[in-house]
Amino acid sequence: MTLIIGFFDNMNALTVIFASILIFAIAYRLYGIFISRRVLRLNDAVMTPAVEFADGHDYIKTDRKVLFGHHFAAIAAAGPLVGPVLAAQFGYLPGALWILIGCVLGGGVHDMVVLFASVRHKGQSLATIAAKEINPAVGLIAGIAVLFILILTLAGLSLACISAMHEAPWSLFTIILTMPIAIAMGLLMRYRDGSVTLASILGGVLLIIGIIAGHRLMAIPVIHNLFNWDVKTISIAIAIYGFFASVLPIWLLLVPRDYLSTYLKIGTILMLAVGIIFVHPTIQMPAWTDFTHGGGPVIGGPVLPFIFIVIACGAISGFHAIIATGTTPKMLGAEKEILFVGYGAMLVEGFVALMALIAACTLMPGDYFAINTPVEDYAQFLVQHPEWKAVDLPHFIDRIGVDVHGRTGGAVSLAVGMAHIFDKVPFMNDVMAYWYNFAIMFEAVFILTAIDAGTRVGRFFLQEMLGNIIPNFKNKEWKPGVYICSALFTFSWGYLVFTGNISNIWPLFGISNQLLAACGLIVCTTMLIRMNRGKYALCTAIPGVFMAAITFWAGYLQVVDIYMPQGQNLLAMLAIAAMLLMFFVFIGAFRKWYLLFKTEQELTDANGESVKVLVER
Repeated sequence: MTLIIGFFDNMNALTVIFASILIFAIAYRLYGIFISRRVLRLNDAVMTPAVEFADGHDYIKTDRKVLFGHHFAAIAAAGPLVGPVLAAQFGYLPGALWILIGCVLGGGVHDMVVLFASVRHKGQSLATIAAKEINPAVGLIAGIAVLFILILTLAGLSLACISAMHEAPWSLFTIILTMPIAIAMGLLMRYRDGSVTLASILGGVLLIIGIIAGHRLMAIPVIHNLFNWDVKTISIAIAIYGFFASVLPIWLLLVPRDYLSTYLKIGTILMLAVGIIFVHPTIQMPAWTDFTHGGGPVIGGPVLPFIFIVIACGAISGFHAIIATGTTPKMLGAEKEILFVGYGAMLVEGFVALMALIAACTLMPGDYFAINTPVEDYAQFLVQHPEWKAVDLPHFIDRIGVDVHGRTGGAVSLAVGMAHIFDKVPFMNDVMAYWYNFAIMFEAVFILTAIDAGTRVGRFFLQEMLGNIIPNFKNKEWKPGVYICSALFTFSWGYLVFTGNISNIWPLFGISNQLLAACGLIVCTTMLIRMNRGKYALCTAIPGVFMAAITFWAGYLQVVDIYMPQGQNLLAMLAIAAMLLMFFVFIGAFRKWYLLFKTEQELTDANGESVKVLVER
């Protein structure tokens, strides 16, 4: 471990790129295949829900490349962009190490095993899986916890999206344009066989035209004002979009738009990687900073355990469990595609997180802290840390045309860092304002594609829960149930977005999201033990128990050291509620593990596999 830390301690941006690509490629070929063959034993002879329950609306077999695009776009939200940028407060080394290790051994495994569990359980939710694999009481508690966490998550993601799109009319125009383009792609792929390539080319070309045209159209004052929406207007618009993405057929808007957005996401990250190769920027942020012990202006707590909470989706994320038990299992054509879709998409997201970390760390530390420290606290920060005074920030503000002092939350500092790198690419100088706005649009697209999928999955959750009281709600073809649940769920997170702000919603996201990741691993470990996987279940049990312990530790510090001293009692209560709900789920799971290990019988399930106990699918 000392040698590894010593190696990373002297890395530059170019080395980070090549090292991460090499590590992720080896991980996919070795550990990913090991999980698929030895731990999960994926079997294409098993009929997936997309084939067994095909309805042309929610359950529909989808081309694996298109499904990869949807899944990646849905899971890759604010976490892999904002999380690593915020974690740069500790220096670049803690974030880089955790992204690489966590993604390979935790996040990728989590996404694969949860997707596998949902496929084997008719594409149903994590709460339903918990009810069948552990007991109904645990399933009920898990359902309440997941719904509670999902509402907080979508509210946090939406606020991050609003922060990115605010005062960015060109970005807003392009994002709105992706919707009719996606519908055209969806219709083409739906009604013309073998048209995935044609739809991809058409969508990509139209998107490029829209990006270029949008930049030029915003020079016209009338059009600029038309798309210069305030925060409240964007809040309402996002909720309306989430509702329609939830009720329309999945092939018409959600999947093609996510697929289209993937081009922009992966394309931009590849552009950033190429830009780093050309520019070869120096990582200005030190490997470690004084804030590793806590007391930083961006993150109040110490690097341990907060690095595991701040960098959520870039290493491991509970939100992925919601997608992997929501839309994706209902579109998977064959079990063996779980490796490509689940593990592959997580590795790409890890690479995105590393690129975001590099972009932020190429800024001078003083510029980074000037952007991410609230304006009212910045003067005191300079008194305590005069060595970290802003250096290039006045130049950036002049070039971009936007005052970025005190623009906390990570999104703006990432955009400035990306624009700073792109601006130094040959023949790309003097367009820094263009790159800044492009980066803001890129971040908003990243986040919005998780909001639409998350809202649809929330509708699934609500229908399952209400269906236990009113059976009609379990009927996916009963339109009143679809519309009522979509409206109720959208209003729940939309109200928080409309009345709250990112500073009082986002901190809960890290705790609740990582608790959900631990829940996914621990519940699915129960399933693996029942399926007689023996010692292979340790591949999910170890990261699951680790994430549970580390998140409870961080949650305790957040409540005791930050929320309570600042009088944020509501936030403290919500954090405690999330931890208590998950605590009961974990206790129920551990008790089930004990009972299963004591069971010596072997039965044969419907798939011809040896199991300890038979459960209803």
